[in-house]
Amino acid sequence: MKTIYKLLVVVTLICAVTAAFAEDLEVMHWWTSGGEAAAVAEFAKAFDATGNHWVDAAIVGGEAARAVMVSRITGGDPMGAFQFNHGRQAEELIQAGLLRDITDIAEAQGWKDIVNPPTLLDACTVDGRIYCAPVNIHSWQWLWLSHKAFEDAGLPVPTNWDEFVAAAPALEAAGKLPLAMGQQGWQQSGAFNVMMATLVPQEIYLAVYKDKNPEVAGGEEVAKVFKAAADARAMSAKSTVQNWNDATNLVITAQAGGQIMGDWAQGEFAVAGQVAGTDYSCLPGLGVTEMLDTGGDAFYFPVLKDEAQIAAQGELAALLLKPEVQVAFNLKKGSLPVRGDIDMSTANACMQKGLALLAEGKILPSTGQLITPDTSNQINTLFAEFFADPSMTPEDAQKQFVSIIETAE
Repeated sequence: MKTIYKLLVVVTLICAVTAAFAEDLEVMHWWTSGGEAAAVAEFAKAFDATGNHWVDAAIVGGEAARAVMVSRITGGDPMGAFQFNHGRQAEELIQAGLLRDITDIAEAQGWKDIVNPPTLLDACTVDGRIYCAPVNIHSWQWLWLSHKAFEDAGLPVPTNWDEFVAAAPALEAAGKLPLAMGQQGWQQSGAFNVMMATLVPQEIYLAVYKDKNPEVAGGEEVAKVFKAAADARAMSAKSTVQNWNDATNLVITAQAGGQIMGDWAQGEFAVAGQVAGTDYSCLPGLGVTEMLDTGGDAFYFPVLKDEAQIAAQGELAALLLKPEVQVAFNLKKGSLPVRGDIDMSTANACMQKGLALLAEGKILPSTGQLITPDTSNQINTLFAEFFADPSMTPEDAQKQFVSIIETAE
């Protein structure tokens, strides 16, 4: 009995100590769709298991969320952690000394040995110091297709972009929307960038976004991309939804034939109970040039003064790349893990395609890694106008695009 009593005392003391050091950590992000919420819950569960508590602060829409996050941090009211895309979005906050250097955590966890491709960690690194924890690889270059929509129209499921465009009249005759597109600039510019990466030689993409070459931006190859964007505009003319996941739902419910959207769309198909290869198809690189860009998400940690909050930040940063956390999160999110050494055998057919392309090195840097948020916003505005105004010719849009690239940093 004395032994049992002593054991109970020890357990009680451990619980008391754990509770005393448990911290509520506010985490801000823009993951609000069904698939995204299921994925972020995996992070919250893992963090709560440390004895701390994930205080979820989700904001709808990446642009709106980033504005709030930056305002909070620069205004002296920082959250405990926040999600950005890994790349150049946090440059100014880092330069201002407002974000925590987590190099010590990255080194202790051996991130340089496990993050694949290494450019993901490079995107978190400024002057040799690491400021973020990359958690996934999200690629934009996917065309999602509804099997039932094409079956209803009496058509085979397309295998590439040209076949998809050719199928548009028959889809419309069957009462289907050929291309689902949310009416937001980032979705429309995203579709354009997918075409830029896949429908013309990839050197063109790099010359425009990496080298900021206005002559290439105004050249014949990019003119082909603007023509394809005009085709996309025509096919999505009757798409009136705003949010990307609402556009994905049009594909899931066979109201639309397809959607150009990043692999985060997989989370929505999963929540809807649809099976890759049976209910829907996914064409990486639009079925033309199979490749992925290495965009994705990362968590940053504002500089704080409270020691307990700082300790909680460290615990969160350390667990984000743990093998079991990476698997659980990415299977729900539809993204690829940043670790190349974990078992993803349970991933669906579309994720397996992405994993194979990653293993083969068929990758490009994302636009978020190559251009500033200001340049990105200018391009978003251009394509919001282009998709909203059928009278804007591809030639006129390309001229405006060249002007943006000329001043890009």
